[in-house]
Amino acid sequence: MRLSNKVAIITGSGSGFGEGIARTFAREGAKVVINDLEEDRGRRVADSISDGHDGAAFFFKADVTDDGAVAAMVAAAVDRFGGLDIMVNNAGYTHRNKPMLEVTEAEFDRVYAVNVKALFLAARHVVPVMERRGGGVIITTASTAGLRPRPGLTWYNSSKGAAIVATKSMAVELAPLKIRVNALCPVIGDTGMVADFMGEDTPERRRQFVASIPLGRMSRPDDIANAALYLASDEAEFITGVALEVDGGRCV
Repeated sequence: MRLSNKVAIITGSGSGFGEGIARTFAREGAKVVINDLEEDRGRRVADSISDGHDGAAFFFKADVTDDGAVAAMVAAAVDRFGGLDIMVNNAGYTHRNKPMLEVTEAEFDRVYAVNVKALFLAARHVVPVMERRGGGVIITTASTAGLRPRPGLTWYNSSKGAAIVATKSMAVELAPLKIRVNALCPVIGDTGMVADFMGEDTPERRRQFVASIPLGRMSRPDDIANAALYLASDEAEFITGVALEVDGGRCV
């Protein structure tokens, strides 16, 4: 197994990409902390993983924009599993697709809190734990939006651009600690935020978005999970500071 005896936190893992990552990591031998604001969804994922992998998962409800909650989540992982090797910053938020001047201040603040501030808070609490462990891996789910922006998502796009630059900067700064930092850049997937990305979820809008993807489909949780698995594994021990496009050719 590629992640045997590794401990991972995956934020926003009650559904979508995060759920796919959590299930893939557990299948490959990792012990996983399932984090989500939706308790029913998070517990469902954690319980189903534990049933199949001998208690190798538990749920921890925490708002990734709250410093105390993030600290408690990291402490719980260490208490339960003895340490932390992998942090996946997967939780994300977007404003609805609309003209940039129609985005409210509250929407802007929430986008930047979840997509950017959460990375800062996670680093504050996981880096010392990983340093004591002798190294680790941080993976952030960014987006092709941070590389090739679409109209109507300006402030979301810019938050993902910030996540990508933060990834590269952290990778350089944390390299002496043997902590690798990478980002995943998925193209639009059929997740809970798809209607917000498109403005409206209609067959015509889906056709328009899919038409911009050379391989002809949206991303799937397994696409992102398999990429995350590679970056988290020892096979990628010489890869850091990468924003990996998992996009069917969208950014070409």
